[in-house]
Formats: sequence, C-alpha cells, structure tokens
Amino acid sequence: MTTDKKIIAIDAMGGDKGPNAVLGGMNQYLYQNGENRVFFRLFGQAQQLGPLLAKYPRVARNCTVIDAPGVIRGTDKVRDVIRHAQDTSMYMAIKDVREGNSAAVVSAGNTGILMSLSKLALKTIDGISRPAITTMLPSGGGDSRVVVLDLGANVHCDERDLFDFSILGSVYAEVIGHMARPKVGVLNIGSEETKGNETLQRLNQVLTEHRDELPYEYIGFVEGNDISGGNVQVVVTDGFTGNIVLKTVEGTAKLIKRVLVDNLKKSVLAIVGAFFLVHVFKRLKNKIDPRSYAGATFLGLKGFAVKTHGNSDALAFANSIKYAADLTGANLNDVIAARAAAVSKIRDEIVKQR
Repeated sequence: MTTDKKIIAIDAMGGDKGPNAVLGGMNQYLYQNGENRVFFRLFGQAQQLGPLLAKYPRVARNCTVIDAPGVIRGTDKVRDVIRHAQDTSMYMAIKDVREGNSAAVVSAGNTGILMSLSKLALKTIDGISRPAITTMLPSGGGDSRVVVLDLGANVHCDERDLFDFSILGSVYAEVIGHMARPKVGVLNIGSEETKGNETLQRLNQVLTEHRDELPYEYIGFVEGNDISGGNVQVVVTDGFTGNIVLKTVEGTAKLIKRVLVDNLKKSVLAIVGAFFLVHVFKRLKNKIDPRSYAGATFLGLKGFAVKTHGNSDALAFANSIKYAADLTGANLNDVIAARAAAVSKIRDEIVKQR
C-alpha cells in the first residue's frame, strides 16, 4: 500500500443486502477508479468475510479485515444498543476515523444508530449545534444539483439548528458542488413571508435583516417544486420534512423509469425511436437514478461519516465510496469552522430571540 492512498473504513455488516453488496461495491469502485486511490479497512465478522474476499481478489489486495463480532441491525433501537455497541462493525469503523486510522467511514446500516454513534465519537465542529444528513439531488437542466439538508437526522429543529444547516449547506455547495456564493432558501409551504410556523418566521426575519452579512445569497422561502426547478442551490429544512422530500424524489425517479419502460414495450415504433435516443435515455438515467446520489454525509462532524441506503446494491455502494473519497480530498470542515465563527453574532441574535 502506498502512503498517498486515502484510507476508508467500511462497515461490512450494515444494510439489507449485507456483505455481498458491500464487497461487490468495493470491487466495482476499484474496477472503475483503479487501485491506487483508496485502501479499505473492512470491519465485520472475519469468518464470514473470508470466503467472500476469495471471490474479489481486487478487494482482498486493497483491504485489511478487522474482526468485529457484533452486528447492528436495521430494526434495532438507539437506546437498546448504543451502550453495547463497542464490538460492532459500525462503531468500530466510526472509532477508526476518530483515532485517525481512516479518513472516512461508509455504512449502509441503521441511520439513527449511525448518527448517534458518529456524533458521540466524532463530535460536532465548533459553532455547529447538530450535524445534518446532506446530499445533492437532481435539479434543473444538465448536470445541475441542489443541496438539501437535513434529510433525516433531526426530526425537531429550532431556528439555531436551521441557521447552522444554512452554513453547512452553503459551504458544502461551494466546496463539493463548486457553486460560488450559492442561493440558499428555507423550505416552506409557500414563498410568501407570511407563510409557515413561528420557527420559520423568526428565522426568515433574522436572515432577511442580515442578508448582506451572510456568506451566501439568501432568497427567502422556497417551496417543494423549487427543489427540482434549478432556481435554488441549497434548501434548508428539518429532518422530518427533508426525509419525506428525499423519499419522494427517489419514488418519482423510479416512476419515470417504469413509465418509460412500459410505454417502450407497447410499440415497435417506440422501440426503434428509443434506439436512436439511447444516449438521451442514458443521460436521463444517470440524472434520476437514486443510486447515483446514494451517499449522504453527516455534515457538521469533525470526521466524515457517509450513509448509504439500507437497500443499496453494489453500484450504490460503489458510488458512496467515491463520495467518501471526494469528501476526504476537500478542506470542507476547515471552511465550515471558519464560516461558523464568522457568523457567531447572527447566531447569538437568533438564540436570544427564542
């Protein structure tokens, strides 16, 4: 192993499809990106992983297996396992990041437990109240994307939390999405200033009053249809609403795929036409396929923890690994800490108004 490789910790036992999908994704990543970029520290039950690694020599050459006898299941409750998670593949992989052995952890395991253990082990960046699950979703034309947070980590959020999410999301859009001074909007049931609950009203008032002091372009309230419209680059919301948005986007993508396939099957002429539009359909698939944005990070922690869907297949897991590798190559957390410090007076004003 060369010293310039990024080292990523993998929770081999998380997810509905278990180690088969995880190792398949690792193999696919290495096949697509070469064996010189990433080295894996694979946490899981060594007895089970051994035979699988024999099927993937490329993975075997690029990983170290660390035996972790405990497994956290998708149905487990946070309160039931968090005190007894020390020997689990998930916690040991997170701890590996905290100890500096790995630059990031990737897991398809239980979201709530992964969030709790990551926050406990990695801690939040100074000036940030809570981490938020963050990713980029399809938006507008071409390859445009929109950053949405929180996608499920925090069901209940106050003005301070949402303000911090705006800082997290805007930095993420700049550093990872290469969007200069991104347009930031707060998700609401209408774009009018009179819409929404008291929390959103108070947040909007402070952001509007300090618009010129913010490190992003605040455009006020946005609605659900704005997420895919391409007019906003960062959408801030609570985790309850954000998770519904995420699942709706994923469901819509699958619906589009089903409608296209069903209609193409009904006509020979449609099949012939599809042949000439194959590149268009390929671009459409890449744009809307949920597996293309399978990774989401717990943004705001002092280390990188990437969550991929519980039902991720090899392609989705490979994309999550690529996502984690990209995160570790950016100075994301340094910029977040600097921005959080720069807006501390605005944050203090929000806290006083609560």
